[in-house]
Amino acid sequence: MRGASGRSGRDDEPGDRPGEQQIVRLASGAGYWGSGPPANAVEDLLEAERLGYDSFWTAEAYGSDALTPLAWWGSRTERIKLGTSIVQLSARTPAATAMAAITMDHLSDGRFILGLGVSGPQVVEGWYGEPYARPLARTREYIEIVRTIVERREPVEFHGQFYDLPRKDGTGLGKPLKSTVHPRRRDLPIYLAAEGPKNVALAAEISDGWLPLFFSPRPEVNRFYADALAAGFARRPVPGPVEDFEVVCPISVVLDDDVARAADRVRPNLALYIGGMGARGANFHYETFVRMGFEAQCARIQDLYLAGRKDEAAAAVTTEMVEAVALVGPRDKIRDDLAAWDESVVTTLLVSGGPRVLRLMAELCA
Repeated sequence: MRGASGRSGRDDEPGDRPGEQQIVRLASGAGYWGSGPPANAVEDLLEAERLGYDSFWTAEAYGSDALTPLAWWGSRTERIKLGTSIVQLSARTPAATAMAAITMDHLSDGRFILGLGVSGPQVVEGWYGEPYARPLARTREYIEIVRTIVERREPVEFHGQFYDLPRKDGTGLGKPLKSTVHPRRRDLPIYLAAEGPKNVALAAEISDGWLPLFFSPRPEVNRFYADALAAGFARRPVPGPVEDFEVVCPISVVLDDDVARAADRVRPNLALYIGGMGARGANFHYETFVRMGFEAQCARIQDLYLAGRKDEAAAAVTTEMVEAVALVGPRDKIRDDLAAWDESVVTTLLVSGGPRVLRLMAELCA
């Protein structure tokens, strides 16, 4: 796992420097809420900070939001960075997101990371009632506006394909404005969630970090994403070092002497994403696992899930699929499996699994 000081502005690509020092960073977080807030979120956060974890992240889908819990729980902390994984673009205007980011950065004393993502058409159009078309171009405009507001160098005026500030077709009374609040950091970090190669390249081009959802350190998969990142870095308006670019990857860790039993804890979640997130032919998570070499398995999982046979879909998730994206089994196996991540583009593992797992990973990555 290549840490920030392990990157340089040379022509080689992420994951291609076997002789470099490798710095392992760890993160933790609270995922989507169920019927209410997760019971142990504060306990996990405080334990992660005590163990020296680098960051803590919160999620949103179409229930709880990412910002409020992060502010509420984060007020108990002093050192750990606080990030959103992710704030959905369609949920807020660029200005509203920039306002929240400036506010959170002040309240956290400069520890906030703004993680952004598009989400999928089901949520964008079904929940927010916003258009989904051309998500990459929309994301590019959105981040440009957020950065302009946060930098606070001049009143904001932007006339793009998707966003219009001030609006040209309004009352005519709108005027360019500048945030009344001065930012704590003009260079507040923005990370972008992405799964497809074009989205990953966009993250490398215009943001400070990439937030994958499912990633495998298999060499052929790592090379695929290393190439996408390199393509994005090459398009940056100001060529130069990218040593601060972060790749924060969520990973499930299940400690159990029985590997298959440990994998059983992960199978339902993978079945949900592969089989039930998005429509047939429009499921980015499905495509991610196909790129890992599991096309036949994905087709069966999706067929079963969409037919309402969710338990069978979970059972169809092979242990090999689980092991490709998660750390499962006895302690020694988890330790050995971590070696593959050392050669990947990932710089930070976002660990889920409770305080026991947080302590285990801190020991293994010490």
